[in-house]
Amino acid sequence: MKTLSFPQISLILNILVLIPVCSGLLFNANWAIDSYGTETPARGILLAIYLTILIFSAVLLFKFDAKMVMALLAVQIMYKLLSPITVGTLTNPVIISNLFIAIFHMFSIWKLTSSREKWR
Repeated sequence: MKTLSFPQISLILNILVLIPVCSGLLFNANWAIDSYGTETPARGILLAIYLTILIFSAVLLFKFDAKMVMALLAVQIMYKLLSPITVGTLTNPVIISNLFIAIFHMFSIWKLTSSREKWR
């Protein structure tokens, strides 16, 4: 049985987080309204971004490409670290979870860059 690498676990984390988040946004769940606000064009754009990350994470989990995974995780890390600045708070549950996920993804990128065999 093959063990999962940290970058693969990052992709799985994306999938496990984004399936319920995207569902909540699509179906206007109460918790989604509390965390993301009411349905607006901006929230629809955010949903599109989340769906894109979800789809790419699923594809890359089955067709792993280190450079593509690094690009996906790097973009996520940047937006997750910038979010507290642009939103202006550290108390929003989305911001808090994003910061923890960003830390995990940073470790995955570090593992990717320190593992030469992944860079064929």
